Amino acid sequence: MDRVPIVLVVATMDTKADEAAYMRACLNEAGVNVLLMDVGIIGKSPIDVEISQDDVVRATGHELADVHDLKHEGRASRIMIAGATQLAQQLHREGRVDAIIGLGGSVGTDICTAVMRSFPIGFPKVMISTLASHDVRPFVGTKDILMFPTICDLNGINRILRKILKNAALAAVGMARQEFRDRDDRTPLVFIGTLGTSEPSALRIKQAVEAKGREAIIFHTTGVGGQAMEEMIGEGQADIVVEVSAQELVSHLLGGDYDAGPDRLSAALKRGVPTLLVPGCTDFVVSGPIGITQKRFPNRQYHRHNAAVTAVRTLHQETEMVARAMAKLCNEATGPRAVAVPLGGFSGFDRPGGPLHDPEAPEIMAEVFRKALGPETPLHVSPYHINEPEFGDLLIDIVTSWMTN
Repeated sequence: MDRVPIVLVVATMDTKADEAAYMRACLNEAGVNVLLMDVGIIGKSPIDVEISQDDVVRATGHELADVHDLKHEGRASRIMIAGATQLAQQLHREGRVDAIIGLGGSVGTDICTAVMRSFPIGFPKVMISTLASHDVRPFVGTKDILMFPTICDLNGINRILRKILKNAALAAVGMARQEFRDRDDRTPLVFIGTLGTSEPSALRIKQAVEAKGREAIIFHTTGVGGQAMEEMIGEGQADIVVEVSAQELVSHLLGGDYDAGPDRLSAALKRGVPTLLVPGCTDFVVSGPIGITQKRFPNRQYHRHNAAVTAVRTLHQETEMVARAMAKLCNEATGPRAVAVPLGGFSGFDRPGGPLHDPEAPEIMAEVFRKALGPETPLHVSPYHINEPEFGDLLIDIVTSWMTN
């Protein structure tokens, strides 16, 4: 980079001014310029800022008095988020910001990370938060936000916070100084969704498409992975989509932990992107620790994957439900698509001798597809297990036929 980087620091200055001032000093010491943005809802900032809370509110067409009159921190936060996002994106379009740092407790984290999620993947985003050691999925969403736990409260500078804030500042500086360019934005992209229990076929597809000069990106279908995948497909970034795991659909239908929302598997099919659907990982629904799982899904067949994850064997009627949902998506699609069913089993758990093996379920799934799929969707039924090389080769043949055409 041939200029001095600029870092935008966002905080509720009425409560986090000391920390923001220290952060500015750390960033200046590291040789970058700083813009302070005040997203405080109540009091005025005791330090000078480049973007005031009045600027933020007026960007939405309101006045600060309007925010105060709401007397509701949630609704007030929505206004601050809208204004801060608008101003931050203007800086981004004008090339006047190279990284963003947020400082906050619960309200500040909500506001700052909402602004960060408006930035593209790859743009440096650092959130210093008292909530960073909690479940941060609501804050991070589908973006690459680096969460820094504060360890102690953000309530004045102390020996712990000096270290935390300086490390976070240096992390942002390091990222801001690097000007990253993709090697070739025009390289066709293949998106692949999978879990570890269906990964062998996904890896075979990845190797095959890369050998033909394409780029393959694998997404972990744990909920947020599928959401990111759908979002990027909706932006037009995928040329071919291969769903080796349909666990997120199972979780949505059955109340599992890997639910990616009601629109999962739909973006590519609606856009006409060539899409291959495999009912991988539909032999189970993901739940939490075994004790909780046994209460949520009583009298079932369980596999304790680890201390935090339990796989619950799906019932035959649930298998039929999943197949009908997948068939409906295909029947409403506009572009090339296909379904491939491995009769030998749907995951590493669903194999002879495996903890959740049910040899009848794949044929039940296949029979629903035979009846429910329209003639525009080719159905490939294979005798092999999902992780066997022969099934992976079938998927490769389907994908490469689309690449050729």
